[in-house]
Amino acid sequence: MGDSYIIAIDFGTAYSGYAYTVASNEEEIDPVLKKWGEDLGLDTPKTPTCILFNEHEEFIKFGYEAKTAYINVRGEEAKKLYFFENFKMALYGTELNREVTIKAANGKSMTALKVFTESLRFLKDDALKTISAKAKRKFLASDFTWVLTVPAIWDPSAKQFMREAATEAGIVTEGNEHKLVIALEPEAASVWCKKLPADGFITQNHDRDALDESPGTQYIVVDCGGGTIDITVHEVQEGGALKELDKASGNDQGGQNVDRKFKEFLKEIFCDGVWDEYEKNYPSEVQKLMYDFTRLKQVDEDVQFSCPYNLGKLAQKNKDIEKFFEPVPGATWNDGSIKISREKMRSFFAESLQGITENLKGIFKKDFSIEYILLVGGYAGSQILRQHITEQFGRRCKVLCPARAQEAIVNGAVKFGRNPELVTSRKSAYTYGIAICVRFDESQHKAEKRFTADGIEICGDIFSKLVEEGEDVGWNDIKTCSLFPIESMQTSMSMRFYRTERKYPKYVDEWAVEEAGSFIVSMPDTAEGLNREVSLEIRFGSSEITATATDVASGSKGSIKIDFMTKSRQSGKIRHSPSNHCITSPE
Repeated sequence: MGDSYIIAIDFGTAYSGYAYTVASNEEEIDPVLKKWGEDLGLDTPKTPTCILFNEHEEFIKFGYEAKTAYINVRGEEAKKLYFFENFKMALYGTELNREVTIKAANGKSMTALKVFTESLRFLKDDALKTISAKAKRKFLASDFTWVLTVPAIWDPSAKQFMREAATEAGIVTEGNEHKLVIALEPEAASVWCKKLPADGFITQNHDRDALDESPGTQYIVVDCGGGTIDITVHEVQEGGALKELDKASGNDQGGQNVDRKFKEFLKEIFCDGVWDEYEKNYPSEVQKLMYDFTRLKQVDEDVQFSCPYNLGKLAQKNKDIEKFFEPVPGATWNDGSIKISREKMRSFFAESLQGITENLKGIFKKDFSIEYILLVGGYAGSQILRQHITEQFGRRCKVLCPARAQEAIVNGAVKFGRNPELVTSRKSAYTYGIAICVRFDESQHKAEKRFTADGIEICGDIFSKLVEEGEDVGWNDIKTCSLFPIESMQTSMSMRFYRTERKYPKYVDEWAVEEAGSFIVSMPDTAEGLNREVSLEIRFGSSEITATATDVASGSKGSIKIDFMTKSRQSGKIRHSPSNHCITSPE
């Protein structure tokens, strides 16, 4: 047994699922994908990322079952429950801490960590139950390496948040953290698409192509999710591994932006407060309507759907239902159904497509030789999106989309779990450094940074650079530095990490420099005074930043957990505690 037993969870904004393999290390077989929705007569590779809690904040259901249960709950009962969907977006572009709360459909709040933890617990339990039933033997979480996918454009604090939620959910335990791999979604998709044959892709121009795997091939992966658009640029290396050529970019203009425009349009039709009243009183019906729209947005034609009964009833109380449609171009009333024109449907996509186009144009301005654009993720299943990208960029390169775009990430994540070095190097999104002290030199240092420790004049808050923004960082590259205490009786050393998009900051409290995390190293033996070394090793090249500190005197090695979720992470505000600071060379 060992790392050949893998479960990958693709935790999406709109839909989630998992795939697994219980092959021996030597076998190279495709992952098994869990199918969802059997009770509803469906067979889908993912289930809606929805979770339902009772009024006491106890977990009830997840996925289709949560959605169905909530849709069937009426009036007052629905107001007591906590129903969450699309909550993954709470982690995008937010300064995270463990107390962050998110709002349920009825406006009530719960801590985000609990909502994510219970969702992951459900997916973990379901996976173990499914695999155990098929193998006719009981599996435990500890039998597997787990892979959790996250957007490449996420902040380190969001990756840490997911790791903590996974640990609380019992996916891994303290001391066993290496059994959880965080994979970046576009990288996982890239790994999968590289092995697909030509007929594994939908092609707009019928010029059937697989992805060229020869060294030097450059391509853009556009992961079109429900919440985020996540873009990375890869080059195939000798041996087939991937190198990231440009730091991850993207935005929050995913498929749900289209859903939002659709909802705004319905509000425009059902004006005078009719839609607002409907949304307030029949939240579960709105859920069903939005779920049906997911299918409608796959096509590029006029669409028609039944008007929900209660929406029609509320509208009729106000005026004849046809009258609502007269002043609104793009929609017509058709004997109990609402018809939306192809042109109007396309307009719902406009803002999102513009966001993707701008990002891609920025990449094409750089000095790359892009041969392919690879569209993956559930939103890539939309014909309007694929056509738009082909029209915009099809003359420059080939536009490919795997036939099962929604499955590419989770299948690739299983392969990535077996072999994380499939991505050999990444671009650092920031310049990272630590705050250190040096001997004060009035010709070089600001007077207000001067203080005295053990009778020596010292300058604090110096930004000591570890890695530069845009630098290539190999997946196994380790940055090292030696640090020493500034006071002979000091028994601990606090290390504060900072990051900036600037290349050459001098002090950690300058503009656009923010604290990114911190930790404390214990140095209990003071016998050697100032001559005590702490050796710091930091790995930036994997999908998470990890660090190890060694107190050289005792040889004790501590794997350090950098806390990216501290509440005090603010740009330009320094918590001065000189006695815990470090210096790069001893007295």
